[in-house]
Amino acid sequence: MKYYLARLLILLPLLLIGCGSEPKSEATMAVKETYKAGEKVELKSVTGAKVTLLRKNNGFVIEEDEGKLILIDIFGTFCPPCQEEAPALMDFQLQNSDDVMLIGLNFLEEVSDEYVIENFAAKYNAYYFISNSPKNKKLVETILQDIAYKQALQIPFKVLLKEGVYQKVSDIYEKNPENKFYIGKVGLDVIQKDIDLLIEK
Repeated sequence: MKYYLARLLILLPLLLIGCGSEPKSEATMAVKETYKAGEKVELKSVTGAKVTLLRKNNGFVIEEDEGKLILIDIFGTFCPPCQEEAPALMDFQLQNSDDVMLIGLNFLEEVSDEYVIENFAAKYNAYYFISNSPKNKKLVETILQDIAYKQALQIPFKVLLKEGVYQKVSDIYEKNPENKFYIGKVGLDVIQKDIDLLIEK
């Protein structure tokens, strides 16, 4: 019984917050390749759709649709909180398709598009735009550098951009008014409220 209790205490923080990456050595952290101003990032979803992100204002916009808000969700197919929120994210994208593009970046694993479709999209009704590209690593590194995020990455991890600028979003854990990311499983009511305020501006 003590063994199971000890294991539960170890796993509990991951279930409550998110799934994490391995700690990185200083040597690994020093070498980060990021996108530069004016560069384009052509992404293909696991189902074949395409979108091009343009590097602008130290952020990204959707080429030819720069006014659309971008919600980027960094996740992993293996991550329980990511799995739990996937159906709600699908509903969110359907309800906000005119104003927001949700882009999922599969991260921290190397799997095929077919694997992502079978073990995540189909299983959890996650048919929004999901990129499973090697480009995701550089994109994630750029995002983390842009918002000066220094800690080990925990997923799910989301950022919201408007006209190429990272937006301040609700911090449900520390109430930091300068917060520019959602971490862990965050209720979509919180994200929707932040987006509604941006659309009204």
